[in-house]
Amino acid sequence: MPRKTTVPSQSIKITPLALSQLHIRLEFLEKEHQSLLKQIKRKRTELKNFVEQMRSFGTEFLNKATPGFRKMAELDQEIHALFEEIFTTRKFGKQTLKNIQAVYRNLQVTGAISLKPNSQQLDTLDESFDNEDSQSDFSKETSEEQHQYWQGQQSVDSASVARTDDQRKIRQTFLKLAEIFHPDKARDSETQKSHTEIMKSINKAYQEGDLAKLLEIERSQHPLEIIDNNNEDDLTRRCRTLEQHNQILLAQYEKLKQELRLTKNTPEGTMVCDSRKAAKKGIDAMTAIVETMESQINVVSEIRDFVKDFREQKITIKEFLAGPTPLHSLDEETIEDILEEMLSELMR
Repeated sequence: MPRKTTVPSQSIKITPLALSQLHIRLEFLEKEHQSLLKQIKRKRTELKNFVEQMRSFGTEFLNKATPGFRKMAELDQEIHALFEEIFTTRKFGKQTLKNIQAVYRNLQVTGAISLKPNSQQLDTLDESFDNEDSQSDFSKETSEEQHQYWQGQQSVDSASVARTDDQRKIRQTFLKLAEIFHPDKARDSETQKSHTEIMKSINKAYQEGDLAKLLEIERSQHPLEIIDNNNEDDLTRRCRTLEQHNQILLAQYEKLKQELRLTKNTPEGTMVCDSRKAAKKGIDAMTAIVETMESQINVVSEIRDFVKDFREQKITIKEFLAGPTPLHSLDEETIEDILEEMLSELMR
């Protein structure tokens, strides 16, 4: 009979099913963790670069457009002064005065010149509104606002617990790093100097709720905790920690995406996005904006000359009531908003 061969029991290593599942779970969580850290880093860089582009674009825009803004402000003040002089020095019939006031009002309403809400010439604007409809709309808007408020309040309440838990996890990581890198615990001046710089980064990340940055500092400056891959408790603890961190990192990534989206939707952000699109078509957006503003200055100058001619009685009342040369609206609605905002700032 053939002899039976026996294998020593020590040479056979059996991994329990629970451990095998934990290994698979840990591998998945670690991959997810690294992916989230990379996504956050990319999104943070994208946001930083976009903000820098906004600042650069805004600085260039102000340098090139400030003379135009000042000219627009001067023309605007001059037109208002001309109308005030016309109303105070010339005598008109009741209907003629109303017609002249209407021309002045239309120039303000259409945005050709700035609004003068305290001017008596604008009092007739209130007559065009129906009080009952306004009250009805107000009640409707108030009801909708209250509904939205309570919905938002419920969302805030439900998120507060999770947010507090996230803050606790971030604080735990912060305290762990602070314990390691506190300058007072350094044994020599060189280490103390190094730890002081690291603590600045740690404090900044903690204040911003940036767990990704805290973990990045931990990974680059301090080795990860060593775990026993055959110890179920160690694996379970590591999985739990990664799950908690990944949850916070995902929320941080979504917050960065939202912040970038909101930044791009600001007037300045929209101008940068539009300039990028224009550049792809071979168009210099800055040059186009300045040219548009110069065109608007010419339009307002024509209005100023038109009102001035009427003050000096170079044109008849009939010619004046026919109105100035039709106004040309800007091609880009966003640019118009920016110009109006900058103009109002200069006139304060």
